[in-house]
Amino acid sequence: MKRLFFALIAALVLTGCGSHVVQITLVNASQQPIKTIIVDYPGATFGKDSLPPGGKFLYKIKPLETGPIKIQFNDAQGNTHNYTGPTLHKNDSGGFVLKLTQDSMDAVPVQPNL
Repeated sequence: MKRLFFALIAALVLTGCGSHVVQITLVNASQQPIKTIIVDYPGATFGKDSLPPGGKFLYKIKPLETGPIKIQFNDAQGNTHNYTGPTLHKNDSGGFVLKLTQDSMDAVPVQPNL
């Protein structure tokens, strides 16, 4: 019985039973703070209250549906900006760096480590 248990554990480890996740990295590429950041992705939403100049915030998501990443944030003057990013699909892996400035957003794909 113990051998069977350890054989099953070894098989799971060798087959890489990891979950499919996408890492989203928010980067404030401006010289002023960015506030009230909302990231909407297929199946859920997450947010960050504020990001200082040069600041980074990492968040792992698991897309449950197909659809675009949508980003909303307020610049230092309080103006709201809305952007549509790349499309995610169920079981996607990898990541994106979302570079935010006071008036733009750029999505840079990051490949998973193999």
